[in-house]
Amino acid sequence: MPEIDSASAPRLEWLAAEVREIIPETKRVSSLVLDVPGWRGHLPGQHVSIRLTGEDGYQALRLYSIASPPETPQVVLTVERIDDGEVSPYLVGELRPGDRFELRGPIGGYFVWTVASGGPLFLIGGGSGVAPLMAMLRHRAAHASRVPTRLLYSSRSEAEIIYRDELAHLAATDDSLRIIHTLTREHPAGWSGETRRIDRQMLADVGFAPEAKPQVFVCGSNGLVESAAQHLIDLGHDPLAIRTERFGPTT
Repeated sequence: MPEIDSASAPRLEWLAAEVREIIPETKRVSSLVLDVPGWRGHLPGQHVSIRLTGEDGYQALRLYSIASPPETPQVVLTVERIDDGEVSPYLVGELRPGDRFELRGPIGGYFVWTVASGGPLFLIGGGSGVAPLMAMLRHRAAHASRVPTRLLYSSRSEAEIIYRDELAHLAATDDSLRIIHTLTREHPAGWSGETRRIDRQMLADVGFAPEAKPQVFVCGSNGLVESAAQHLIDLGHDPLAIRTERFGPTT
């Protein structure tokens, strides 16, 4: 979840979110499709705060990026189960259609891209950090945009690629979109993608040249975000064009 201080977010009211559908993405990741009466809409890249309240009154709050585009009526949150987590095992495992919890948003305006922003667009994600980037890709597809776009997506194994089939479909139907996968731990025989962590050479090989002045969005673990951003700067990209969001366990 984004490490963003929710105390600095605008004053927003808590809304009742009802689970409409649960979509398994991988063994550890599910997308929650939510009906949220009173939802005022969002921009691709924004996130929400959710609040769970126990029978004893204990409350737990977490932040999750929105994976759905503004063009759909439901709000979709893609959640990875952390085995020793306090909230994610409930959201991915116990939650059922018809269940409800509280939601507040949208939050954030820095890590946002719309088709009006133009391009080229270079998206770099790791693990569940692909969620806000997927909102951008879905928004782009909803407008049939042909802004030159590349997604470099790092996963531990092929089985852990979130949105795998949808990403393949988007790339197959749009020659202005390129999806590059890299697997850091396991890869099957015949795998044609990359097989290491994202590094400077990979960014140079698959990304846009600095002269193209791409808009860059990086979302993932602290290590991935920090190293990718520094590599991009070293390659000559404008630091002001690189927007980052870090994901990690709650402290």
